[in-house]
Amino acid sequence: MIPLRHTHNPITVPWVTRVLVLLNVLVFAWQFASPRMDVILVGKFSFVPARMFHPQLYGTSLLVASSTLLTSLFLHGGFVHLIGNMLYLWIFGRSVEDRLGHGRYLAFYLASGAIGNLAQAFAFQNSEMPTIGASGCIAGVLGAFLILFPRARVVTLLPLIVYWGLAEIPALLFLPIWFALQFLNGWMAVASPGTGHEMATVAWWAHIGGFAFGLLFAFWWKGRMIIPTTSEER
Repeated sequence: MIPLRHTHNPITVPWVTRVLVLLNVLVFAWQFASPRMDVILVGKFSFVPARMFHPQLYGTSLLVASSTLLTSLFLHGGFVHLIGNMLYLWIFGRSVEDRLGHGRYLAFYLASGAIGNLAQAFAFQNSEMPTIGASGCIAGVLGAFLILFPRARVVTLLPLIVYWGLAEIPALLFLPIWFALQFLNGWMAVASPGTGHEMATVAWWAHIGGFAFGLLFAFWWKGRMIIPTTSEER
């Protein structure tokens, strides 16, 4: 399912979302300027669970290893990885930014990514596979969107058997389905015998952790605010 837009129209200009998209694109261009640059950036700035739990074995400190919880959020593994994340960020991030405010939204975005990486780390503490990408951040945004705009509908492109179709899917259906797929794959990665995570190419638990944090944060935030219901949220 490929989301194209949703029925909530933000009021404020989404400056933070725009800057985040631009920054991710610029880092991606820098990362893939040459194969050597890609290796250098991923090697230094990606998040590696084993490096955080055993920094001395990697000749680094806990502080430096922990900083990659954030730096890894701006690296991506390829064009499809980048475009997928930025599509979801652009579609859902603008409304969450509109509701939370620019500064709070930025802090929430980064916290979602860091917590997503921590969830991945605790699921696979000895993994030496680099974790990169904004997926944990995006998952947090999706979790928050589900709570803040439960009545919104997501215009979705569906790959049918012989053609592509469009459908308006309620956020209350679209986002739980998305999360269920992440959880299923995450459980299968943990349950896999032997190498488990080393056989996976997607940090499923970063998605799960980010989404759970987004839900909890939005529950807390919504409880503090009296939010009027608008016709755009239908």
